[in-house]
Amino acid sequence: MAQQTRINFISMAGLVLVIGGIIGIGLGGFLYLTANTGLDSLQTVYETQGRYMPYDDDGNFTDRGSAEAGDAILSLIEDDWAFPLNRANLDPNDTLVNTPDELMVQYAIINYHTLHGTQTVVLAEDVEYDGVLYEAGSYDVAVDGRYFSDLNRSHPLEGPVRTQAWSPLAFGLTSTLLNGMNSDYMAGMAHFMSWSIFMGLGFMFATAGALVTLGGLQLARRVEVEEEAIERIAAAIPTQPLVAPSGAAE
Repeated sequence: MAQQTRINFISMAGLVLVIGGIIGIGLGGFLYLTANTGLDSLQTVYETQGRYMPYDDDGNFTDRGSAEAGDAILSLIEDDWAFPLNRANLDPNDTLVNTPDELMVQYAIINYHTLHGTQTVVLAEDVEYDGVLYEAGSYDVAVDGRYFSDLNRSHPLEGPVRTQAWSPLAFGLTSTLLNGMNSDYMAGMAHFMSWSIFMGLGFMFATAGALVTLGGLQLARRVEVEEEAIERIAAAIPTQPLVAPSGAAE
């Protein structure tokens, strides 16, 4: 009886695995559909915005018609920022900006021109700063690869450049692009996890549970067969004591 109870627990454990696997597959399917909806929505946004990547006749990414400028922007992404840009997504045959890598390029374009731009600063009067006299007049000041935090806001020239170059418009555009990248990555990750983890593990659990359940049932049946055989053998044994033959030695 103890063995029979243990086998029943094996079958029950298998059923629990099957149920858990089915739940995992269901959750994975729900996540897959939700992620697909998100990706379809993003694709619609990309198509509505109608932003396209420029390429030359040789398939090289260009900026303002220059492949060299395009290479400088890609270098900013890969070398300065160490971003793992997948250039396979920069496809001259599909120029619509609709991948995280293409969004990253758009983000880099804004940063590159901001970093390498020149701003005009007009001083209405002479200003002395740190022992240097800056006379009233107009100055063309290069940003010279400096980010917002690199520019001294107290400086009579760097201060205005800080707010002119890194304007709310520049920050707004870059923030929007970063949000788009994050949304695309999150939807893509959810899409991947839905079938690779939830549905994949769910299928593995359900399959393992089915095998465990069948194994438990098979063991239970084997015990039943053995018990039936024992009962048949026991039934064949005479219940009356054997009578010794007459004349046998006592």
